[in-house]
Amino acid sequence: MSRVSKPYEIVERALELSTTDGLMVIADEQSSANLRWAGNALTTNGVTRGRTLTVIATVDGAEGTASGVVSRSAVTTDDLEPLVRAAEAAARGAGPAEDAQPLVSGVPASPDFTDAPAETGSEVFADFAPALGDAFARARSGGRELYGFANHELTSTYVGTSTGLRLRHDQPNGTLELNAKSPDRTRSAWAGRATRDFKDVDPAAMDAELARRLGWAERRIELPAGRYETLLPPTAVADLLIYQLWSSTARDAVEGRTVFSTPGGGTRLGEQLAPLPLTLRSDPHAPGLESAPFVIAHSSGDSGSVFDNGLPLAPTDWIRDGKLERLTTTRHSAALTGLPVAPGIDNLLLEGGGEKSLEEMVAATTGRALLLTCLWYIREVDPATLLLTGLTRDGVYLVEDGEVVGEVNNFRFNESPVDLLSRASEAGRTEKTLPREWGDWFTRAAMPTLRIPDFNMSSVSLGV
Repeated sequence: MSRVSKPYEIVERALELSTTDGLMVIADEQSSANLRWAGNALTTNGVTRGRTLTVIATVDGAEGTASGVVSRSAVTTDDLEPLVRAAEAAARGAGPAEDAQPLVSGVPASPDFTDAPAETGSEVFADFAPALGDAFARARSGGRELYGFANHELTSTYVGTSTGLRLRHDQPNGTLELNAKSPDRTRSAWAGRATRDFKDVDPAAMDAELARRLGWAERRIELPAGRYETLLPPTAVADLLIYQLWSSTARDAVEGRTVFSTPGGGTRLGEQLAPLPLTLRSDPHAPGLESAPFVIAHSSGDSGSVFDNGLPLAPTDWIRDGKLERLTTTRHSAALTGLPVAPGIDNLLLEGGGEKSLEEMVAATTGRALLLTCLWYIREVDPATLLLTGLTRDGVYLVEDGEVVGEVNNFRFNESPVDLLSRASEAGRTEKTLPREWGDWFTRAAMPTLRIPDFNMSSVSLGV
């Protein structure tokens, strides 16, 4: 009978089975709990657990080092040798890896490497679920319907290598999305939160926020496409700047393929991108947004390399006081470009020194402006300028002289986040937020509201 071993034992046994020049093993132990609701009532809930093992073999040859990567789920001790042999065969059958580097070594072992994986379960909702039930009752009495879901995941990742690395990271990840609708479905409002443990989310406050927005939507105002002063809330700013971060690889910039390239070769590093003192940064130890303090790479690509697994991560400013400070690099692309090693980090913060809340920025608006709820269906149009297109969703509101006077139609927008930073006239208070578009992949973000004097609503959208 197969024996399911502890994660660290799986890692150690896989390393023992290696017959190639180098081996890296990543064991991901994941548990999750979720709640779903519709029409002011819970519909489903569940708890799941699983394991994924990724084995990366390297083979040194006369022309360079090749790598082979194989991942499988639900791995037991009986599955290990076939998995290791498959990775080794893939490495022997591959050509030299362009991103080959010596495997990372010399990083102190995690003291909890041999401990059992952390787990989540339905108990994570012990306080949240009753509060959600109270929100259902208030919504029902207020003539609105609540829909949405709450999900909590806890992943314990164990990294072991033939160079002696024994690292472990526990990553909690919680998301809450709440949508309120009028009974006739003509009005809709959305709010989302990211959380590590569901202790810092308040369904009552979210429901009150959505009720207010549904009230704004009782008056409908049709507006044409055009350029409008626009307040971008933190969730919308996050979606735009996450895409910018994903597009900021140094090698692509040096080779002239991105918005961060300069004519004739080179990059825009050192260039002032924003007149406001905006700092865009990542920090694996940022309070409330903690992420892995070392590289975890299950595959190689433009922004990551399996050869960097275990490389320590440090706080990194991508933009500092409005000036482009860093582009993302692996050890390989750093050597190619002559730039510092700056791997991607799994969180993102924008800070501009502002203290105003979204409500205070609305109140400070003179004349006419639009207030967005969120963006979705974001797609790239032109990598040379990082021009993005997408749609507004779940509420666009008209602000006149500091007051919201009604809801307007949705729009398609065409904007570059890099260009938006150069035109932003005000940044509010930075706060934790949940990206609406990229929330399935990137949840640890803190952003301010940005005031854009001339946001380009390129056409009217009929979407809700």
